[in-house]
Amino acid sequence: MKMWMVRFFMHIVKHWRKLNSQSWQKKKSFPPQADGKDSMLHYVPAMIFSSWLGTYLDLILVEKQLYSFPIRPLPHIFSINIAFTLVLLPIATACFLCFAEKITKAQRMALALLLGFVMPISEQVAEKVGLFHHSSEWSHLYSFFGYIVFMWVVYKFHHLYSCKSRIKKH
Repeated sequence: MKMWMVRFFMHIVKHWRKLNSQSWQKKKSFPPQADGKDSMLHYVPAMIFSSWLGTYLDLILVEKQLYSFPIRPLPHIFSINIAFTLVLLPIATACFLCFAEKITKAQRMALALLLGFVMPISEQVAEKVGLFHHSSEWSHLYSFFGYIVFMWVVYKFHHLYSCKSRIKKH
């Protein structure tokens, strides 16, 4: 082989390796792709767990008459808003987990604090619309700290589950 051909091919190989560097790699997107390792199925156990946990917390707090849901689906059967605990909460959990997995620990803590601030405000808006009613004993600090702890527990559950599911079985 001629020397100029060897140099030419080596030059091409060097450029090809540069193109395959991490800066050129595809970035993860939301929603996760169905065929990738970040498929939505990855979040299903945490979504079910958050729905279960949210349902039982609502049942306990409604039974203690700390809050109520004046407008809810199937009011003769359920004392809680099952649309929130079975639909909205799992979807919000998947969005939170997908985003939380891509950021640093400090950013996750900031995100949890931000959501802790946002949720009591959204509860107050829901009260004004008539979807939610708190008793006089309720403090919105309960919601602030409650949602932060709730998100932390769900994130830890997801992390524990996803780490165990990645262990290869021989």
